Amino acid sequence: MTTIDTTGTMNVNRAGPREWAALAVLMLPVLMTSVDNTVLSFALPAISVDLRPSGTQLLWIVDVYAIMLAGLLIAMGSIGDRFGRRRLLLIGSVGFGVASLLAAFSQGPAMLLSARVLQGVFGAMLMPSTLSLIRNVFHDPRDRRVAIATWAAMFSGGAALGPVLGGWLLGHFWWGSVFFINAPIIIAFVPLALFLLPESRDPEPGPLDLLSIGLSLGAMLPLVFAIKNVAEHGLTDVTMTAFAVGVIAAWALVRRLRTSASPMIDMTLFRNRVFSGAILANLLSFMGFTGFLFLGSQLLQLVLGLSAMDAALVLLPGLAATVVAGFVAVRLLRIVSARVLVTASFVASAAGYAMTALNGTPTVVSIAVAFAVMGVGIGMAETLTNDLMLSNVPSSKAGAASAISETAYEIGAVLGTAILGTVLTSTYRSHLTFNAVVQWGDRDGSFETLGGTLEVAKYYPNMVGEGLIESARSAFDLGVQYTSAAAIVIALAAAFVSWKTLKHA
Repeated sequence: MTTIDTTGTMNVNRAGPREWAALAVLMLPVLMTSVDNTVLSFALPAISVDLRPSGTQLLWIVDVYAIMLAGLLIAMGSIGDRFGRRRLLLIGSVGFGVASLLAAFSQGPAMLLSARVLQGVFGAMLMPSTLSLIRNVFHDPRDRRVAIATWAAMFSGGAALGPVLGGWLLGHFWWGSVFFINAPIIIAFVPLALFLLPESRDPEPGPLDLLSIGLSLGAMLPLVFAIKNVAEHGLTDVTMTAFAVGVIAAWALVRRLRTSASPMIDMTLFRNRVFSGAILANLLSFMGFTGFLFLGSQLLQLVLGLSAMDAALVLLPGLAATVVAGFVAVRLLRIVSARVLVTASFVASAAGYAMTALNGTPTVVSIAVAFAVMGVGIGMAETLTNDLMLSNVPSSKAGAASAISETAYEIGAVLGTAILGTVLTSTYRSHLTFNAVVQWGDRDGSFETLGGTLEVAKYYPNMVGEGLIESARSAFDLGVQYTSAAAIVIALAAAFVSWKTLKHA
């Protein structure tokens, strides 16, 4: 139904109570997958002590979830277009719950890593449908913009909420309890989805391209492995081979997508500079966000000595800033262009990292303020870039565009931990030069992480242990400075790219 209000504004299919209730239901899988992106941040020290993973294993346990999401999101979006997006949401939610139970009761690094892989597979079934359903449920641009702001706030807020919930659970239970967060969400989601969510699918889908799915994973996994392997072993033959395999697979994927009659990804979408700029901004904003959580959680607990719960509470102002900033951005669009706001969001991210790197000795207050400043930037960027992305594609392409956007999120999460985490880990390991490490070496990976080193230091004689702790914290502090410097460069480069690509937004 189309009406005209007293101001002469045309209202097309304004959302009613059922549509807003459907949005609330769609936020449940968004919350679940975004929380699981970061929920392990504050459990890393406990996992380091209990399961004794190597530094590389620890990074993989964090990253493999996002890697599988990034590699499979577009494929799952394509499957949902064919077999029903609501149906895929329900299958993914149940599978995600089972994988979470496996992760909670893992007996070693390999088992936890496998469970995280399964979480990534089922998580990929959940995400593509949410944003595309929003595009099809909310037809009025004003309603859709508010819905997207809610989606972005839940995604970024959930990523920040993960460590807070995880910190509370770690203060009362063992590290595996962080995965039980998903249980009440799944229990609530399944019946509500059956009642409130409409089934949605592409009326004219092309054939499922299994080769493209394989090539997307063949590009993602080797490239991230190579990035991580550089930190531990340098530019070895294995590292270079992984890089080569990933690049070749990426080239083959792009070539196939360009020549296929029914491509898994419509490459013509990227000809739109605003769409491409919004996707890139998505990736880079979440890269900085997850990188900060990786270093900040360890800095608060292992260097400043906070409990998991107290450390999580330090992030609450940043969580609030992230959520509020998304809705404020919708209002600011009336007087400020999206180009200016997105560019400013990256400047805020750079400022957050600068506060961490240039503050001398980090404190609880300085980290809280830095995270809050970064949260403002992330909240604005996610809302605006998703609105720009959906507004610059036809409604028939909403599913594919949504999958691309969410893939950018997950690639950003991978790169945030892979690149910035690698800078932190490699700097720490190369500057940990205390005699105990030099003399006895690193036989079981105990000295690869700060958590592992502090645990081992308990078993050395007093003076040796104290010296090892001092050396470890000094090396980690240097790693934080180097990591922050790298993140500042990335954020400022992203601000420049956004200013150029969003000129006509």
